[in-house]
Amino acid sequence: MISFQPTEEERAFVDLAKDFAEERIRPMARECEEKRQVSPELVEKINELGFLALELPESWGGLEMPLISQVQILEALSFGDLGVVQGLPGAGEAASLIRLIPEHSVLNVYREAGREGSRPTVAFLHAVDNGTPQGLKVEAEGGGYVLNGTSQPVRLAAFADYLAVSAEDSRGEPLLLWLDKADGRWHAEEGDYRLGLLASGCARIRFDNERVSQNQVLAKGDEAQGMLSKALSRIRVLEAAKEVGLMEAALSYTTGYTAQRKAFGQEIAKFQGVSFALADMAIETQAARHLVWRSATKTDRGESDARDSSFSLLSRVHRSLRFVTDSAVQLLGGHGYVQEFPVEKWMRDAQAQTVLYGREGDLLVRCGEQLLNERIPTEV
Repeated sequence: MISFQPTEEERAFVDLAKDFAEERIRPMARECEEKRQVSPELVEKINELGFLALELPESWGGLEMPLISQVQILEALSFGDLGVVQGLPGAGEAASLIRLIPEHSVLNVYREAGREGSRPTVAFLHAVDNGTPQGLKVEAEGGGYVLNGTSQPVRLAAFADYLAVSAEDSRGEPLLLWLDKADGRWHAEEGDYRLGLLASGCARIRFDNERVSQNQVLAKGDEAQGMLSKALSRIRVLEAAKEVGLMEAALSYTTGYTAQRKAFGQEIAKFQGVSFALADMAIETQAARHLVWRSATKTDRGESDARDSSFSLLSRVHRSLRFVTDSAVQLLGGHGYVQEFPVEKWMRDAQAQTVLYGREGDLLVRCGEQLLNERIPTEV
């Protein structure tokens, strides 16, 4: 039987994250959204507490925590505000890739850049989604490659000092590239691509005949595909954990609101329609939490179905996230759409999150296609 009970050390770290989320992150959430960036003071404190180094390898000065520990901490932080958590600088999603190849020579400059404390920001661009190019063309030329095109919106792209890029070249060969903005010529095109996660530095990335040498290649071919598959499985689990934190915030706030608000002489939480809706929100939140923990454990153990599990997990948690945040707005009535109450922001952030990381149906299609590819023998 799998046990999800945290150790005393993990529980203490989670409690620290939860207290920090309530006392420091949530009060600054609106300000960060208005400025379109997480405040440097908040970033500095989060970095001091070690929350930016959960996934990074120990050889880099990171904590290299197992996923089952990370998901509980990220859930606690996102209880404060998902938009702030998604806007935190540093290695970001690329940390899951770095964890697989910490000693790779291409990463030496970036590794040394973080020795002094705060680490430069990395955006992770997936230029090919399930075999479909996402606005970026990579042509093999001589001993290197030429990049052209504009990507879909990418989190942290507006602030990024480095880019990790997964792509396929014109011959269909998978590539993993590592680009330094000091050497590159990419352009971040900011804009209101979504209503929420406004502090997350979301932007499109444009390349105009950007030449990439072999010295900027992390991996290619089957090696690149294998590394990307493992990294993305971890990323999906971590993103799902953040969504659970947002669901818990919406549930907690709505429960407190309806327990105090009165109509017809009694608290509205006592009305059957309201209490049933709260119960459904609680069920969705708890179910999503257990699915995240289960998938994190599978991934930590390296189980064969961990990758497929991460697809179905994120799809299911996306659905729960939209349900819980939509319900919170409805249960607050007119106040649900007023900025003095946080639920309207949480609903917007939820919608933006599902767009950035794949809608439910798309994720299930990818999972199904992965299963079919594994089971249908290749013709010789």
